Amino acid sequence: MTTEATRPATEATPPSTSGSPTVRRLWTRTRGVALAVVLLLAAAVTIALIRSDSRHGNLDPRSVDPRGSRAVAELLADRGVSTRVVTTLDEARAAAGPDTTLLVAVPDLLTATQQNRLHSATAATGGRTVLVAAGSPSVERLAPGVTADPATSLESTLTPDCDLPAARRAGTADTGGIRYSTTHLDADRCYPSARLATLVRVPHPTGNGDTVVLGAPDILLNEHLDEHGNASLALQLLGSRAHLVWYLPSLSDTSAAPEDDKSLLDLLPSGWLWGSLQLFIAAALAALWRARRLGPLVPERLPVAIRASETVEGRARLYRKANARDRAAAALRSTTRTRLAPLAGVSPAQAHTPEALLPALSSHLRGDGRALHSLLFGPPPDDDTALTALADQLDALEREVRRP
Repeated sequence: MTTEATRPATEATPPSTSGSPTVRRLWTRTRGVALAVVLLLAAAVTIALIRSDSRHGNLDPRSVDPRGSRAVAELLADRGVSTRVVTTLDEARAAAGPDTTLLVAVPDLLTATQQNRLHSATAATGGRTVLVAAGSPSVERLAPGVTADPATSLESTLTPDCDLPAARRAGTADTGGIRYSTTHLDADRCYPSARLATLVRVPHPTGNGDTVVLGAPDILLNEHLDEHGNASLALQLLGSRAHLVWYLPSLSDTSAAPEDDKSLLDLLPSGWLWGSLQLFIAAALAALWRARRLGPLVPERLPVAIRASETVEGRARLYRKANARDRAAAALRSTTRTRLAPLAGVSPAQAHTPEALLPALSSHLRGDGRALHSLLFGPPPDDDTALTALADQLDALEREVRRP
């Protein structure tokens, strides 16, 4: 009985029923996690290999990738037009002039302040400004009077259908993309799609300068330059001046710093904020609904059968590790009193009351009542030897009471 719970505490080596984890058990428990980690690493390596040859330098005149623009830059160089790449607003504003074409590759990357500063620097220079796929509201700041339509063109290859000489000479071209409308009466509206132009040229009120808004970048890309009249249109739009400044807006441009002082919530669209609020409310309602359905605990069978001896041995090791001889002795005495009370005719409620249990046991035994009190209700043992002796004495007491 209880003697088995105390003997392991005095042994120097753990018994054979120890629950200590082995290498095989550790592998069985962790193989699922290890397999998941291996799969994640394999997927990461595969994605890295696939994307290792991904395109880079979109609309960059130095790039030979399909989405680059090296080909048009080489053709312009053969015609004596120099191409210079700039990445900051200050460089773009300083380069603007009457003999310069300023191409803004991605106008939507510019902040509102940058767009206003760029327009003020190019409006009266007499040069040409080409905006590639400018959306709203960037086109409204860089080319006042021009508005981008929300619906894009359904076709990519369109016919000129305008009087602009460059467009008429080029013929059909891949300009289909963003569509524009303008309030300027003297503007050229070319390559229409559903009555809205995909190429608009707005002359400046003063001087010989103009602004060209192009709905799609396809005519500038290496992979489409040799199709239709793309090369002709690109060369005429970008080769009208001796110098071409190719502005590739950069997110690291310091001129965008004043507007970058925004919190994360300011950068999120309002739709995301309302959607997150709705999800939060739905999660709170679901938690409240499930909390009200909590019922009594449902007992479940253990997936592994554990022998009672292993439980006893494990508990004994915990007591020994903590030097909790007082707790071990209290557990042994409490269990013994609980089993002896019915044998002595005492109710379980009074099993731990000396005044009720000891007189009833004395009538079944021959011996000193004070020794019986010390055995069942005495102080905790001082060492492991005394604890083992206490367990043996309690066993002997129970056997004597049970003896007919």
